[in-house]
Amino acid sequence: MSAPTTGSASATLSGHGRVFRAIAIAEACSWAGLLIGMFFKYVVVGNDIGVKIFGPIHGALFVAYVVITFVVARPLRWDARTIVLALIASVPPLVTLWFERWAARTGRLNNPAAATS
Repeated sequence: MSAPTTGSASATLSGHGRVFRAIAIAEACSWAGLLIGMFFKYVVVGNDIGVKIFGPIHGALFVAYVVITFVVARPLRWDARTIVLALIASVPPLVTLWFERWAARTGRLNNPAAATS
């Protein structure tokens, strides 16, 4: 028995869902870069170049994630619980990846209007 593939899941995402997914993944990657930069700054070499590079990148992507959450909430018909969960997911490192996968798996990144027509 083969495992289900996730390749077809991205094909069914709405445009809003694809944009949200891209920002969520980018935000998580910037978190990873910032954490690596902090590790090098405080543990390995004491050089803060990684933090200087990834700090502003992560800050901008964090703000973009919060904004895109509010932008896509209406067209994707998210309830208040989903919006709050998306916003909470932006705080701990890498949790936006979990939220994005959960939202895709539960159909929250699909356009409800397209599904009914």
